[in-house]
Amino acid sequence: MSRLAAVVCTAAIVLAAAAACAHVNSSNAPGTRTAAGNVERRAAAIVSEGRMIFRQETFGDEYFWGDTLQLHLAIAGSGNGGVGSGLSPKQALAAGLKVDVDALDRATIDAIRAGSADLDDPKTTLALLKANAVIGVKAFYASGSAVPDRVGITCAFCHSTVDDALKEGIGHRRDGWPNRDLNVGAIVAMAPRLTPFEKALQLDADAIRKVLRSWGPGKYDAELIQDGKAYRPDGKPAATLIPAAFGLAGINLHTYTGWGSIPQWNAYVAVTQMHGKGTYFDPRLNNAAKYPVAQRTHFYNVRPTMDLVTPKLAALHEYQLSLAAPEPPEEIYDQAAANRGRDLFFGKATCGTCHVDPLFTEPGWPMHTGAEIGIDDFQAKRSPDERYRTTPLRGLFVRTKGGFYHDGRFATLDDVVEHYNGHFKLGLTAEQKRDLVEYLKSL
Repeated sequence: MSRLAAVVCTAAIVLAAAAACAHVNSSNAPGTRTAAGNVERRAAAIVSEGRMIFRQETFGDEYFWGDTLQLHLAIAGSGNGGVGSGLSPKQALAAGLKVDVDALDRATIDAIRAGSADLDDPKTTLALLKANAVIGVKAFYASGSAVPDRVGITCAFCHSTVDDALKEGIGHRRDGWPNRDLNVGAIVAMAPRLTPFEKALQLDADAIRKVLRSWGPGKYDAELIQDGKAYRPDGKPAATLIPAAFGLAGINLHTYTGWGSIPQWNAYVAVTQMHGKGTYFDPRLNNAAKYPVAQRTHFYNVRPTMDLVTPKLAALHEYQLSLAAPEPPEEIYDQAAANRGRDLFFGKATCGTCHVDPLFTEPGWPMHTGAEIGIDDFQAKRSPDERYRTTPLRGLFVRTKGGFYHDGRFATLDDVVEHYNGHFKLGLTAEQKRDLVEYLKSL
C-alpha cells in the first residue's frame, strides 16, 4: 500500500470511529441525563424522608413513655384525666421544650402575640400537642379524644430548637441545633412510674429522680443505663452536654467519646435511650465489670419481633448529613482579629494539627486520651474505646450555652484557649489568645 493510500485509510478509520462514538454518545446522553436525574430525585426523596423521621418518628417509644412510664398523665394533670398539677405551656417552655410556630393556626399565633393565650393552663399544652406543635414530643389519641393516650419522643426532642420568631421558645425549627435549654432529666422525672429504671439501676424512684434532676438544662447521660455511674468522682453529675447534630458530613465518629458512626449512635439512642422497638447489637457492652447495668437490661443484644428502627436508619443518616453547620453572624466576631487568629490556629497554637481544615476534626480515627488533652479520663473510660473524640468546631457560636468540652467544664472559649495554652506551653500573649478566640467564633 502506498503512503497516500495508508494515510487515506487511517483517516477513514478515525472518521468512522468518531462517528461511532458520536452515535454512542448521542444515544446514551439522554439515558445518562435520566440516570443523573434519578439519582438527584432519589437523594431529594431520601433526605425528605429523613427529615420526617428526624422530626416525627418515635420508633414505637410511645409505649414506653406512655403505657409504662405514663408521662402523658403527668402532662395532662388531674384536671384533665391525668395526675398531679399538669404541665402548663409556661412550665414547658421553662423546661426548654420548644414550640413550632409553623404548626400553629393563625388564631393561636395572634393570641400568643397579643398575650391573651392562657399559658398557665395545662389544657393549652394539650392543645399544642394536638396540633403537633411541641417539638420532639408526639401525642397519640383514641378517636375523638382531646387528651392523649400516650406520648412518644423523636430525635428532634434534644437536637432541634427554634429561632424564637414569635416569642422565646416559639418559632421556626432549627434542626440539628442542640437544645441546650432542654432539661431532659426534669421532664423524665415527672413520670408517675419509673419502674424500668428502678429495676435496671436497682434504686428506688426517689433516688432516680434525684439523679435525673441533677443533670440540669442541656445535659443528658446516655451511659447511665449501661454502667450505672450517676456521678463523677468529684461528685458532679455524670451527664454530658447535648451535642450538635449538624455539620456531620465527612465526620467519622459521633459523640464526645466516639462510640461509633452516626448510624450506630442513632440505633443506640433509638433503642436504648428513646426505648423504641428496634434491633441493636453491640458486644462491647457485654462486659459485666464495665457495664453491669447492661447485663441486667441486655441492651447489648436487642432483638424485637418487630423492628421499627433499622428500616429508618439510612434515610435518617442522609438527612443528618444534609444539615450543614450554620454560619455565624458577622457581628459576633471581629474579622481582622479572626484573620490573625486563623494564622495562629494553623501556626503557633498548633490547633490545626487535630482540627484539620475543613472538617475541623481529624480524618480517620480522631481519638485521644485524657492525658493527651490535659483532662481527666472519667467520661472517656465509660466508652468502649476509652478515648475522647476531636470535636468538630464549625458552628461553635450555637454551642456557647452550657460551656465547652463534653461536660461544659470550660465556661467560655477564652477558658478553652487558656487551658491549651497552659497544657501545651504555647506561650501565647494576651492579644494572641483574644485573636484565637475571635477565629473560633468565626467558624
